[in-house]
Amino acid sequence: MTDKNKNLFELSQKFIPGGVNSPVRAFSSVGGTPIFFKKGLGSRLWDENNKEYIDYINSWGPMILGHAHPEVIEVVKEIAKNSLSFGAPTSKELDMAEMLVRLVPSMEQVRLVSSGTEATMSAIRVARGFTSRDRIVKFEGCYHGHADALLVKAGSGALTFGQPSSAGVPADVAKHTHTLPFNDTEALEKCFTEMGNEIACVIIEPIVGNMNLILPDIKFLKKLRQLCTQHSTILIFDEVMTGFRVALGGAQELYGVTPDMTTLGKVIGGGLPVGAFGGKKEIMQKLAPLGPVYQAGTLSGNPVAVAAGLKTLELIQKPNFYQQLSLTTKNLVDGMTEAASKNGIKFSARSVGGMFGLYFRESPPNSFDEIMESDRAKFNKFFHSMLKQGIYFGPSAFEAGFVSAAHTEKDINETIKASHKAFESLND
Repeated sequence: MTDKNKNLFELSQKFIPGGVNSPVRAFSSVGGTPIFFKKGLGSRLWDENNKEYIDYINSWGPMILGHAHPEVIEVVKEIAKNSLSFGAPTSKELDMAEMLVRLVPSMEQVRLVSSGTEATMSAIRVARGFTSRDRIVKFEGCYHGHADALLVKAGSGALTFGQPSSAGVPADVAKHTHTLPFNDTEALEKCFTEMGNEIACVIIEPIVGNMNLILPDIKFLKKLRQLCTQHSTILIFDEVMTGFRVALGGAQELYGVTPDMTTLGKVIGGGLPVGAFGGKKEIMQKLAPLGPVYQAGTLSGNPVAVAAGLKTLELIQKPNFYQQLSLTTKNLVDGMTEAASKNGIKFSARSVGGMFGLYFRESPPNSFDEIMESDRAKFNKFFHSMLKQGIYFGPSAFEAGFVSAAHTEKDINETIKASHKAFESLND
């Protein structure tokens, strides 16, 4: 049979750099040919060869209800009848803003954008405008989109000037960004001692999903909050991935640590491109047209995307939604951990809400250095064994996974059964 995925990828490389429109899709970490999908329904996907998969990427998080949820699809159809975009205010934007302010502890006012990158980029600009400072701090292994100031790696020491981690990022931009190790309270305290009164903001994934799933040390988060308050530094929680994924109020509700600003995306679009940033009213009032900080977007608050997001946010507020989602996800990681143990494979896993992490090491990692110690060769072999059996995980050892409300006990059992075979193959 003709492999349509292979043919499409070969053709794509002629017209699209690398054949993909986002790097992780290229399977460069795991090898092989990326899958081209044409249909999703509930917990399942179908590729161009009509092969069926159980999906644990869920569009990298937003499909928390599963693919093509009938109520979401219906509202999208109804809204689309009235036009796809106006470039002008709509009542749906207000509905979304009101809902986000009600559900997210840190938000007093919010502005809608079209992506997570836009949200983080804009939040940092507002923080700089509010504080009249230039320096920002981020953490190793955390990803906040592809804005220039955020594509920065640490220098030779934690407090040296940042160095661009992408060509095209000027050194003069990168030098204002400082990168610290995640969960390292000592490095955090040292940073604030040396330059605390120069830092405009600290941006952090409160639960990291972009170096696989890394949970925070609660003492570390609380010390971060304390230091930011002490030095009048804006604390930004990047909850693009964790917002409405780990709890209704996000990681900030889960851990009881309230940032000054929050960025959101993914789930609030219900599968369509939407982002948001918000925070204290005094900070948000610095935005144009009220204040001197400029930010704009022709398609911000797109009515179709906002409608999909509103319906999604409505449905996830049903009683016991998160309890069931968390239980399903825990059952998945517990079953796979047991399967690995029976096959004598060094493996660990954990979950929070509807997110999970799989690690080819004895215990779950708590830092960038620890996740780098994972056996990536084993992960790659495991990934392809699962893919062959119709189980679709993220094509990288450094990406978190996602379970949706559409995943059934049958899906979980089928996945665990497939993992037995995959772990067994690692002993060959």
